[in-house]
Amino acid sequence: MIIRIASIHDVASIREIAFETWPVAYGNILSKTQLDYMLEKFYNLEVLKQQIEESGHQFILATDAETHVGFASFSPVFEDGIYKIHKLYVQPNHQSNGIGKQLLNFIFSALQSKDCKKIILNVNRHNNAVQFYLEHGFVILKEEDIDIGNGFFMNDYVMELKLVEGS
Repeated sequence: MIIRIASIHDVASIREIAFETWPVAYGNILSKTQLDYMLEKFYNLEVLKQQIEESGHQFILATDAETHVGFASFSPVFEDGIYKIHKLYVQPNHQSNGIGKQLLNFIFSALQSKDCKKIILNVNRHNNAVQFYLEHGFVILKEEDIDIGNGFFMNDYVMELKLVEGS
């Protein structure tokens, strides 16, 4: 497994992984209408390009034998020393093989040189990924319901991992 920094040229692969992963990850949580709406809203090629070029999101790709099988993205937030993981997905047929952990470890390594004090993320309250993050040291801070338009909400936990005590 190779984990590498993604470029603007990888957005189609990122989108493809999301479209393969989301129906499995959220199929029992969200309606098909909401799932389709969110995929197009968050994984439109122009939106992904904008996240890389303008919003400062760092995307990484996991590749197995020349096939992209997972990705993640992260960026600093406005407060010094805090970073946010925006996305972390692994294709369903490659899950439970440690790829998610490898993506997370890549992020941890990348943030060591950036004086990162803590990492935050949002995760759907009913998603199995909650357990994954708990197992990797994250704690639940609060619940958050985010209006994303068209009458849809993201019903999330906000989670954090403190890398520096007292932060």
